[in-house]
Amino acid sequence: MISREVTIKNSVGLHARPATFFIQKANSFKSSIWVEREDRRINGKSLLGVLSLGIVKGMSITIIADGADEEEAIEGLAALIETGFNE
Repeated sequence: MISREVTIKNSVGLHARPATFFIQKANSFKSSIWVEREDRRINGKSLLGVLSLGIVKGMSITIIADGADEEEAIEGLAALIETGFNE
């Protein structure tokens, strides 16, 4: 299991369209993916879970991956967030 803290840079945070991109990317990996914000941890492959965290620009979240491709998952999801979802 590995994790990485990232800061949300895009203007709308992880709402609707960016959250959809995030879970599509998360679902492309075999590993289990979780997203943590403060004391809440949700399934990173669940749109409702991601939306329920209310993640906005400037917030830091922790992405956690556990499985066969965990390193690739962390790298891919962190890169997606760091590019601001290409917005």
